[in-house]
Amino acid sequence: MTASVPAVDIEDNERTASSPVSLKRILVALDASDHANRALEEATRLAKSADGMISGIHAYAAMLHDRRFKMMEGGLPERYLEEQEMAYQRDVHDDLITRGLNIISDSYHDAGAEVCARHDVEFRRLSPEGKNYTKIVEAARSGDYDVLALGSLGVGAVPGSLIGTVCERVVRRSPIDTFVARDPSRSIADGPIVVGLDGSAHSYGALMLALDIGTRLGCEVHAVAAYDPYYHYVAFNKIAGVLSEEAGKVFRFKEQEQLHEELIDDGIAKIYQSHLDVAESVAQDLGAKITCKLLDGKPFKAVQQYLEEVGASLLIVGKTGVHTDEEMDIGGNAENLLRTAPCHIWLTQSEYTPPLDVVAEETVSWSVEAEQKISRAPSFVRDMARRMVIRHAHKIGHTYITSDIVDAVMSKAMPGFGDAGPNDRGDLEWSAAAEKLIASVADDAVADNIRLRAVKRARRDNADTVSAKHVRPFLDLADDDGPSWSAAALARVQRVPEMVRETVKADVEDLARERELGDISLELAEEAISEIRKTMCPVPEGSEDDNGAG
Repeated sequence: MTASVPAVDIEDNERTASSPVSLKRILVALDASDHANRALEEATRLAKSADGMISGIHAYAAMLHDRRFKMMEGGLPERYLEEQEMAYQRDVHDDLITRGLNIISDSYHDAGAEVCARHDVEFRRLSPEGKNYTKIVEAARSGDYDVLALGSLGVGAVPGSLIGTVCERVVRRSPIDTFVARDPSRSIADGPIVVGLDGSAHSYGALMLALDIGTRLGCEVHAVAAYDPYYHYVAFNKIAGVLSEEAGKVFRFKEQEQLHEELIDDGIAKIYQSHLDVAESVAQDLGAKITCKLLDGKPFKAVQQYLEEVGASLLIVGKTGVHTDEEMDIGGNAENLLRTAPCHIWLTQSEYTPPLDVVAEETVSWSVEAEQKISRAPSFVRDMARRMVIRHAHKIGHTYITSDIVDAVMSKAMPGFGDAGPNDRGDLEWSAAAEKLIASVADDAVADNIRLRAVKRARRDNADTVSAKHVRPFLDLADDDGPSWSAAALARVQRVPEMVRETVKADVEDLARERELGDISLELAEEAISEIRKTMCPVPEGSEDDNGAG
């Protein structure tokens, strides 16, 4: 479904009722860097839409500079060691500390005030003395601001920098929503807004915020839910390697492996799809449209790739997720995306519970048998599985959940949930191209991890052989350009339907790698496409194959 949130007059303040985050008081960290300037521009635009105000903050560490200068005095060149000269230098430095740093701070604020004046937004100045990140966090904790905006990098950025130390320290400690500008060249209205969902109250808070900002700026809103069906397969195989035969029996390893395999293959996918279904329902109730996409793989990596594919301008995620605890300052996926997202990122701490979940949770009760049955689900997905059962019971009108209702949900979402037999499908063969890709991984531990994930992916495809396409998603091929394509071969692939073009191209490259060819000719492309066509559209014996797949 093509998604966009209908644009409305940005002066309309009635919308704020559906937003979990106020945009009226935004604190912006200023340092005259390109990233900070972009953060100011975007914050001003959002404050304008809420009839809000901007407070610029720039801390100058006068006392720190003074201490550093005094520590350096003994190492100054000989000509400065005369008392008269030293006294003069101290006067010059004191003047710099007392007036110079203040002038610099004022100049940053003057530039901020100019931006706000251009947008007719009130601007206030904060110039505290002290360590920069400490003072920013103190201001964020004061209760005077709703959102903090800052650049991911400052004036000290160098090529290859992912995130500045000030930004990272502030984000971890900020008690309020934090917007981090990562691309100085783009506005948050230049592309779709993507929100990450994991079923937590923070992720639904992110959804509500995305819908609100999308409405204010007339942007498309996409919701993604990413799950990793490979991690537990790798973990179980690693465990199997260290368990004795007796310990394996006590642990009931085979039964546990089967339960996780079947749960992860189908169940978790459906659980995460249910989060997207809820998001679509919430958006519909608000009169908005949303594009939903289920992703598989390492969550932060899958989301990062999706952001690149759709040209996203802003990612909104909960600062912590469904597996958080009281000691956690930032979730693992949020932290990785803070470093690697190709677009701006907003880490929210707002919470929202969809009405359906509130009503369902409050109106249902469970039988002892149903509670026992749902407890068979592994602990890391038990809450999500429980929520699916509650939603189903609410949908069909039951307020008392019995084991047959649990079975009805589990049989569809998690095939094999009620079974406990062994699930030994034996070892899969490996193609030469797949083995070659594995051999290219220098780190043995990483190679072993990739090997297990590739086996899992091949089994999910019901394949008899692990091929290069099962290995490739888990490799970092950034430094590998792969085989070279001739113009004729590329032109041939362009004739393949767009929905399968990338898959076909990858299969052609796999064939080239398998034959150790550095160049892809038209003939090789035709051969690979012909084989793919036979696989996709088998031709009955005696009939003519006159309908090419490409």
